[in-house]
Amino acid sequence: MKEFLYMIVGWIAEIHSYLMRFNDSYEYNFSDKELHFIVIGLLGMAFVFIVYPVFKWLAKHNHVMVIAWIYVFTLILVITFAIEIGQKVTNTGAMEFADIVFGVVGFIVMFFIFSIVREIYHLICRLIKYLQNKNWGK
Repeated sequence: MKEFLYMIVGWIAEIHSYLMRFNDSYEYNFSDKELHFIVIGLLGMAFVFIVYPVFKWLAKHNHVMVIAWIYVFTLILVITFAIEIGQKVTNTGAMEFADIVFGVVGFIVMFFIFSIVREIYHLICRLIKYLQNKNWGK
């Protein structure tokens, strides 16, 4: 886990250094906070332009549960990373990547079980509706 986080931090540091060199070489003189404002703002808007059409297509084709799953999956990732980082900072546990993997897999397994139960429920509802609409004696 530690190596994985250091790898991510290393990538972010490299990107940060590149942007600072770019900022300095063209004498824009943006502060670190102004660069965060611009970069994170642009990154967020890029995500919106990618995610919006995908979610719109999913909603149009009646896949709202997929949208909910993507949203919750993202929250689960953030929460599990926050828990592990919190354990490291507060020394209340060991920060391990395996803990994150097991937590995420737990969500996936439980969602899979929920999906099966939900599908069985919908099949029963469709069967009941079909039987109610069928003309038995005619």
